[in-house]
Amino acid sequence: MDEDNVEQLLQDSYDGIKSHNIDAAIYLLERALSLDFDNGEVVASLKIANFWKERQDTADSISNPFEKGEYLLSQWRPFQAFLERVGTPSEQCLYAVRQHVFGQALTHFERLHEESGGGDSELMLRIGRCYKGVGEYDRALEQLQAAARQRKEDAEILAELADCYALVNEVQISKAFFREAFFIAPSRVDLATLESEMIRRLVAKVADLGYRSPALEEWVPVYGVLYGVFTVKRELRSIEYGKLKQSIYALERERQDRNDNEDVLMPRLINRYFWLIDHYVSTGEDRGRIDEVLLKLRTLNPAVYQQYTT
Repeated sequence: MDEDNVEQLLQDSYDGIKSHNIDAAIYLLERALSLDFDNGEVVASLKIANFWKERQDTADSISNPFEKGEYLLSQWRPFQAFLERVGTPSEQCLYAVRQHVFGQALTHFERLHEESGGGDSELMLRIGRCYKGVGEYDRALEQLQAAARQRKEDAEILAELADCYALVNEVQISKAFFREAFFIAPSRVDLATLESEMIRRLVAKVADLGYRSPALEEWVPVYGVLYGVFTVKRELRSIEYGKLKQSIYALERERQDRNDNEDVLMPRLINRYFWLIDHYVSTGEDRGRIDEVLLKLRTLNPAVYQQYTT
């Protein structure tokens, strides 16, 4: 190794991160910094390595492999916030960190999966998320599809599945699964784990409108329709149609009884109105019934009604 070559030191440090040797990576980056104190990539990479050094020390103190893997995954959200302060690191550095974090968590979850004989949907979800994190999207899809077969109405699994389909450029399938996930339970969708450009752009646009969690997750499907993202629709089965009508009635009553949760109730109800209208259109329902729902929508939120009908 040429210890007077900053570029080589950077490459070797990234190899250290990928192989879970954070201490060696920090040593190399500190050496590179001593040679070129003003190198932005070196400074950012060293800060990132130190961030994960602290987390690695905590992970090493956890004996339970499931909890260890969960802890590593849980640190990805604060890491994203940390990156906003550090600035944009090199793609090579980010790739190395992904291999370190998701690869290590994957090892723990896969070991548990093998020991349990397979078939645990919670582990399959996490294994799928880890494979997605290291860029093995086909293997991620295998795990997430298996998990979804067990839990067909799990919003968290469906959102991860949608994200993976988007990453392999199966856009139509992705849109369908995202629409389902955000209908079933927006609060169960972990926005921090979603990586596809399509959904990240949508979430960013909704956040720019001033919405924050938990309202943010509820407004995403509304603006997904208004911005032409959630365009793949399906006809509801009769039992689903009945549940949708009951859900709308319950939400309308809840809004009448209490308004302290309006930030969540309004977008949730709007999204259900959208689904009901789509169902009426797909089944060739009388125009009068569609107009009834549109009138409710206009009364509930004139601005959304205007965007939806123009």
